[in-house]
Amino acid sequence: MSTPYPFTAVVGQTDLRLALLLNAVSPAVGGVLVRGEKGTAKSTAVRALSALLPQVDVVPGCRFSCAPGAPDPACPDGPHEPGAGAARPARMVELPVGASEDRLVGALDIERALAEGVKAFEPGLLADAHRGILYVDEVNLLHDHLIDLLLDAAAMGASYVEREGVSVRHAARFLLVGTMNPEEGELRPQLLDRFGLTVEVAASREPAQRVEVVRRRLAYEDDSEAFAIRWADEEHEVRARVVAARALLPQVSLGDTALLQIAAACAGFEVDGMRADIVMARTATALAAWAGRTSVRKEDVRQAALLALPHRRRRNPFDAPGLDEEMLDRILDGFPDEEPEPEPDPEPQGPDDGGDGDGGGPDGDGGGVPPQHDGPPAQDADSPEAAPDAPDTSREDSPQPSPQGSGAAEQAPVAAAEPFRTKVLSVPGLGEGAAGRRSRARTAHGRTTGSQRPRGHLTKLHLAATVHAAAPHQKARGRAGRGLVIRKDDLRQATREGREGNLVLFVVDASGSMAARQRMSAVKGAVMSLLLDAYQRRDKVGLITFRGSGAELALPPTSSVDAAAARLERLPTGGRTPLAAGLLKAHEVLRVERLRDPSRRPLLVVVTDGRATSAGVPGGRPGDTPRELSGRSARLLASEGIASVVVDCESGPVRLGLAGVLAADLGAPAVTLDGLRADSLAGLVKNVRTAVTHTASLDSTSRRAA
Repeated sequence: MSTPYPFTAVVGQTDLRLALLLNAVSPAVGGVLVRGEKGTAKSTAVRALSALLPQVDVVPGCRFSCAPGAPDPACPDGPHEPGAGAARPARMVELPVGASEDRLVGALDIERALAEGVKAFEPGLLADAHRGILYVDEVNLLHDHLIDLLLDAAAMGASYVEREGVSVRHAARFLLVGTMNPEEGELRPQLLDRFGLTVEVAASREPAQRVEVVRRRLAYEDDSEAFAIRWADEEHEVRARVVAARALLPQVSLGDTALLQIAAACAGFEVDGMRADIVMARTATALAAWAGRTSVRKEDVRQAALLALPHRRRRNPFDAPGLDEEMLDRILDGFPDEEPEPEPDPEPQGPDDGGDGDGGGPDGDGGGVPPQHDGPPAQDADSPEAAPDAPDTSREDSPQPSPQGSGAAEQAPVAAAEPFRTKVLSVPGLGEGAAGRRSRARTAHGRTTGSQRPRGHLTKLHLAATVHAAAPHQKARGRAGRGLVIRKDDLRQATREGREGNLVLFVVDASGSMAARQRMSAVKGAVMSLLLDAYQRRDKVGLITFRGSGAELALPPTSSVDAAAARLERLPTGGRTPLAAGLLKAHEVLRVERLRDPSRRPLLVVVTDGRATSAGVPGGRPGDTPRELSGRSARLLASEGIASVVVDCESGPVRLGLAGVLAADLGAPAVTLDGLRADSLAGLVKNVRTAVTHTASLDSTSRRAA
């Protein structure tokens, strides 16, 4: 469908629409991050915003959208003489999650630069987005090196392309809009702070509103052009209001009382730095202009705080962003509001969203103009693929039925002990997985380790190797001047080594032998600490628990470390110990994940005291003991080269050393809960296999005791 969905036809989502429109009024607010579950109109609303933005004047023929009245003196297409420009619609440029660095910042022809001294530069997405919108769907899945480039461009308002001493710079000031599903992982704090506002969205639980969503979506899919025509009046009304608010914005007064309210709110919620104060001031000013006023009121400051502070307040790593509205009201009530000015004439409002939804007029959503809203956001569907009435199966706080038989009285979950900083666990060897911060890998970024002939487009030139390849042929090529005569076959690509993210699969013993409350609290605290480490190192995580009569995949491999932490907090304990079932479940999960993502290497973390009192798996040989089954399961994992580590949870004066036996079968190191701390363990994880050579030589007496 070539016709975009109208912005004013989006049902509900008041806070989302308001945040987007405030950025249209004042781009200095700094963009929007939209967080929410799938199918909630995130992408639909963002893509529809560009139609409401005023046109921009650009220098004709300039690929970098220079303003004719004040062209960029460093523009690669310049210099431009001031003069009349050409008007065009504001652009909305989408950055794909899998985009390359050259696609984002632009490509420089290294061969021509070396041989001819010509800066042949092809602009990238940052140039296209200048003076427009840069939209990143699933921004939390963006690779780290692209995030770094976005941070640099957002901070400096310019993009720099450097290739072996050849440099190109151009202006890159854009409105950054990102959408994300928190279940798939969180954003780096540095990028999170670059978004001016944040909005949480969720699907509506009101049947009437869900019906309206379906009606409008079906009407749009049946005839998108006719649907857009029905909403043309509402679109024109909102577009005119954006233009009027932009014109009024310079006249809005931000008084001392409003500034004190802003400063008190930021201090009260302990936000870092001063960016929050500045963003709140700009947002409150834009809210006043949007309401047609020339002074900022307390309600503007309050709404600005709800949009600008949730993602900036200090919180624990696994806490969801949010703001205590009662605390906010107490802070703002300490400052008397300034004398109110006369109210402007009220804007005409359309009926509620409960009409038939096929278009504008008396049966449609009349405004599309979101009021200031203090309550939870309304909801909508996102795309044609979304099923608005589908049951919500992604809620992490819903109870999870367990297929495991307890075999003993089940104990209620206990709280985790305080997390601590752990030693780094890494996978041996050199991988080629997704960029991260755990194990060594061949990456596009990192330290240069060698060179090779380029495969496809040259991205990282190894200058010394290129010169070395070209030097023997200079006489035959008739070199006459000072420069080298370079051929395409001479070019060499730099090979680099960096860090990758891994799949960290936790296998946690939740049986009765682990059920002592103080002990299980310590175990959960250790796993929480490892989860925090996985979050910081950009890993995927999965969680398997075993107790009673079997093992359960409590959380399939995901980038959402928060989801794993939530499942762990609710983990009950009790019953027998089917260790073999847990290890075989891990083998099955890793086999499937290897097919899905062959380049991401796994790290298995088994948290147990090593006891095995129940088989929990069918098909064993007659007479097999649970211990023999678990040993065979561990050796199966070891035979496939899966890197593992065993966290020994055994405590008390009498220790059987069974976790050490399990570690030997896995070919893995064993570390105690106390030894897992970074300040008490030296050199555990340069290689999680070779660190355990002493474990493999356990004497036969220990094995008989097991």
